[in-house]
Formats: sequence, C-alpha cells, structure tokens
Amino acid sequence: MLTAQGLTVRIDGRAVVDAVDLTLQPGEVTAIVGPNGAGKSTLMGCLAGLRRPERGEVRLADKPLSSLGDRERAQRLGYLPQTPEIAWRLDVQTFVRLGRTAHRGVFGETALDAEAVAHALETTQMAAFARRDITTLSGGERARALIARALAGEPDWLLADEPLSGLDPAHQLDATEILRGFAKAGGGVVVTLHDLSFAARTADRIVVLAEGRIIADGAPVQALNPEVLKYAYGLEARWIDGGGGPLLDILGRHARGPDSMDTHAKGPNAIDPHA
Repeated sequence: MLTAQGLTVRIDGRAVVDAVDLTLQPGEVTAIVGPNGAGKSTLMGCLAGLRRPERGEVRLADKPLSSLGDRERAQRLGYLPQTPEIAWRLDVQTFVRLGRTAHRGVFGETALDAEAVAHALETTQMAAFARRDITTLSGGERARALIARALAGEPDWLLADEPLSGLDPAHQLDATEILRGFAKAGGGVVVTLHDLSFAARTADRIVVLAEGRIIADGAPVQALNPEVLKYAYGLEARWIDGGGGPLLDILGRHARGPDSMDTHAKGPNAIDPHA
C-alpha cells in the first residue's frame, strides 16, 4: 500500500495540503480531483517522494518513503509530471530506455533491461515508433512514449499528474486503457484529473480535494455526489442512467447564496472540510 499520514504542506503560510490521511491500494485506478489550487499536484509530489511535507509522512509498504534511497524509490514509483519536457532529439526506444536508469548496474544494460523496454513499447503500442525522433511525435504518441518510459522501470506504482491534459478523446482513452491494464496486472495507479466525467468513467475510486483537504473519497457515484460538487466546484450536477451505467451530468454553475461558503458536503463518504 501507499499511504499518507497527516500530510501537511504550507506555501507562503497557506496550507495547500492540510492534514491529509490517505491509503491507496494496488490493483485499482485512483483519481484525485478538485478545483484549481486544491492541492492535487502538491499532494502528488509528496506521494512520489519529490516534495517533503512540513508535517506527516508517506509510507510505501509500511516503510517511510523518506527512508528509501533515490534509486529504490525510482525503482518502485513511476512518476509522470504534469508538464514533461522532452528537450533531446532521441529516438523513442532510447527515450524509453531511460526508464531503466535506476535498475542498471556497473555493467550497463542487461538482457532484463532490454526485455523490459521491449515489453513497455509493446504495451503502449509504440514498438512501431521505436526509431522515430520523439520530438516529431504527436501529442497522443508522446503521451504513450512517456508512459512507456515509466513502465520500462517496472514500478509497483504509477503516479501521473494530469496525464491526459491536451489529448483528444481518442488518445485519452488509449492512455487510460494502458493505465487500467497496469492496475489490472496488480500495480497501483494514481492520477490527477480535471475532467470529472472522464474520471467518473475510468477510475475505480475518486478522492476529492478542496482547500487542501479531502472532502470525499469512494466510488465515483459516491464521491462525486451533488453536494460534494456544489461545495468543491460550485456546480450543479446529477447522475443519470446512461444505459451502460451511471453518467455524471454537469448542469451548470451553482447560484451561490450568502451562506454558500458555509455549506458542508453531506453526501456519501463526504466529510466536513472545516471540522
């Protein structure tokens, strides 16, 4: 498991992550959602071991993440940043091989390394692009190459900060299927997302952040209930029968009254963020 215990991060005196407790399970896709400034990326950075919290800690398999060396952490946690920069003109295969850096010993690349890279390319349907210059790829192809690099490291967890940003719907589905396949094979997946409807269709579990605190946590229909969405986003929404399952229908902005900021989310698995 990957757990956060009492996690607090302050920036300029403001708690952007405020006493967060979170237990994440392998074998499922967990989506962290919330409005801009809710603390999603900061929380993700802490879970990846890239940001040190002011208070609390992150534990991986009941071991403090801070106690792991950089090499072991990189082997066990695959991280996709929100705005990845690809500055070098590398072919795709060489780029994906970078995901094996934490595994390489003094004798360089082994047969196991080559096998892991080949498997990552096949899994992401990028084998046909292996000799292409990565800077010439489309946005969707580049997204798959970034996931392939993370998969090549054979991590226990994939942590992806807005991995679908800027992708068209078809490429969003492609990327999501790769992440779901990783979870189905027993890995843990944590993603931050802005598209609530897409998160509801693809995640097994949704964690809603507002003002740095978790206000809802559960299955999509439970976590994204109308009261939670009204509190976190100021939205009116409902769940409707989509034939193949429930669909989230965003109706519009909530008409905020004078007491709206005191509204507490009371839906299933929701908590009072001011408690």
